[in-house]
Amino acid sequence: MKVFVAGATGALGKQLVPVLVARGHDVVGMTRTEAKRDQLRSVGAQSVAADALDADAVGRAVGEAEPDVIVHQLTAIPPAVNMRRFDREFALTNRLRIEGTDHLLSAGRAVGVKRFVVQSNAGVTYARTGGPVKAEDAPLDHDPPPAMRQGLAALRHLEAAVTGAPWTEVLVLRYGWFYGPGTSIAVDPPGSQIELIRKRQFPIVGGGTGVWSFIHIEDAASATVAAVEGGPAGIYNVVDDAPAPVSEWLPVLAAAVGAKRPLRVPRWVGRLAAGEVAVVAMTEIRGASNDKAQRELGWRLRYPSWRQGFAEGVG
Repeated sequence: MKVFVAGATGALGKQLVPVLVARGHDVVGMTRTEAKRDQLRSVGAQSVAADALDADAVGRAVGEAEPDVIVHQLTAIPPAVNMRRFDREFALTNRLRIEGTDHLLSAGRAVGVKRFVVQSNAGVTYARTGGPVKAEDAPLDHDPPPAMRQGLAALRHLEAAVTGAPWTEVLVLRYGWFYGPGTSIAVDPPGSQIELIRKRQFPIVGGGTGVWSFIHIEDAASATVAAVEGGPAGIYNVVDDAPAPVSEWLPVLAAAVGAKRPLRVPRWVGRLAAGEVAVVAMTEIRGASNDKAQRELGWRLRYPSWRQGFAEGVG
């Protein structure tokens, strides 16, 4: 198929584009700058430079490509996020999830795109009530900390906009917390979270009861390929098999990267040091189930658990 990947040079795009090419697809990768076009050409993809916030530029890029499938992986997440200013740090990503989504949908409709695959989030999306692990039909968090409200509103817009497009098959992929090459949980070069862990600046807050669902970046790419190639329209959690509380996974990750055991601090210290969003992430968020993605997309993981992934795949 002809596959148009928006955000083709991000952490996930770097993993995704070569796999799509290797599987015989004709891939056009969109990136914001001319400087990154050679990166796409080097793995066998065509490339186009366009500002995703420029409707005319996106329309021209998609119109010239005439793809069968659009894959929306547009983000602009900083290497290190100040959790106190979460929405400010995600301001450009929020625009990409609102305006960029609308531009891609408009361009896709104009050329008759058959399938639209889009990046969403399972890490902070679900309501912080009920059980620790959520399926795709669970309620979303409509009362997040103030510093996160714009970000979750942008995700709700993204999902509502694409699932409200009856002219194409839409698959929304709610990815878990990325780790592996090119992410904040990587060792070569070290990502921002690894640096904090090694400096003992990533403590377990309170009881460390926030449940995280991880996904290795290679497994995120393989799930995206599965969504491009088949499976029914719908929303899918793209996470590993082992959601776990912070108190369980953080010491394992610290050991895997040669760091000392994380410190423990009470909630009030965590709030003072890093803000309410960080405290919520460490103590209240819920994990996600991947049953639907494995069943309906025929997807299988290389790293079924973060335990294996942290030991083998954080490079």
